[in-house]
Amino acid sequence: MEDARDALDRLDAEITQCRRCPRLVAWREEVAATKRAAFRDEEYWGRPVPGFGPHRAPIAILGLAPAAHGGNRTGRIFTGDRSGDVLFAALHRAGLASQPTSTSRDDGLTLTATRIFAAVRCAPPENKPTPLERDTCAPFLHREMREIAPDLRVVVALGAFAWAAFWPALRAVYGVAPARKVPFGHGALWRIDGAPALLGCYHVSQQNTFTGRLTPGMLDEIFARAKQLAGLT
Repeated sequence: MEDARDALDRLDAEITQCRRCPRLVAWREEVAATKRAAFRDEEYWGRPVPGFGPHRAPIAILGLAPAAHGGNRTGRIFTGDRSGDVLFAALHRAGLASQPTSTSRDDGLTLTATRIFAAVRCAPPENKPTPLERDTCAPFLHREMREIAPDLRVVVALGAFAWAAFWPALRAVYGVAPARKVPFGHGALWRIDGAPALLGCYHVSQQNTFTGRLTPGMLDEIFARAKQLAGLT
């Protein structure tokens, strides 16, 4: 019988070969070819970006999609851009990451009890996937959550897009759904027996972190709560 590690490895390999969304394929490959001046000597990943973290993870962090010159460049989610700088620094402070920075796939970073993935696995133009692209990519999220389901206790949704993507995954993997729409908010918490808790967090975008809408202290509170919900404290 295939174990969770093998199943996730196989899923990750399948994700990196996906070409189901023509607009996203064209965009990610165009960005990888034209590059940003600061990275002109680097070879871009230019493919869908798989999840990152251990196969046994009581905490999951769900994002929107890879950044054009971040995950689409490095091949690791939230890696190589300002959003990732903020996120991994917070994870390190929480004791969930081995180092405060994530710069490349071979930088030695490891996560503890935490897996990170995105609702959409390709970098979208203007960070805005279409509803069809979101739905086309959804089975990858559902399969990933299914593989880590035995250990998963809490999902931290980074932003309203990730929050909305959680509900179809909840129905697909756990066969449950809330009785009414649950609004997104920073610190919002939804719980039901037999499924992971959902914890809302403002996205670690530059717009939010530069303006002070999301501060390091606010992130620390979110990950302290996530650890509590996961039974790690």
